Amino acid sequence: QGVHDMLEHGSHKVLPVIPQLIIPIKNALNTRKKSSVCTSLKILQHLVISANCIGEALVPYYRQILPILNIFKNKNINKGDGIDYSQQRRENVGDLIQETLEAFETHGGPDAFINIKYMVPTYESCVNN
Repeated sequence: QGVHDMLEHGSHKVLPVIPQLIIPIKNALNTRKKSSVCTSLKILQHLVISANCIGEALVPYYRQILPILNIFKNKNINKGDGIDYSQQRRENVGDLIQETLEAFETHGGPDAFINIKYMVPTYESCVNN
């Protein structure tokens, strides 16, 4: 919650420190623990929409962030006709990754899709359709 509050109220100060944020985000994603990955994805989504130019500033760091997302992209739980409450709580890793990639593409400028597609070959554009 603290990170979200900082992004909410200090979004204009985030752009200069993006390089320092990449390694902790990458480390959190690399834990491969569901709770850590979900929290990191929510933070990335909030980070991208918090201020102008942040999405574009993240594009050079896609090579550090996206490989782990490629691993988990299709990790949706198939319960057949059962109910999966993780969708309601926004804890479904596959759906969160798709939302995050779409936010990256939407806010990342003209080169975002090419870079995402290079690192996550199964990703399909949400803008060009």
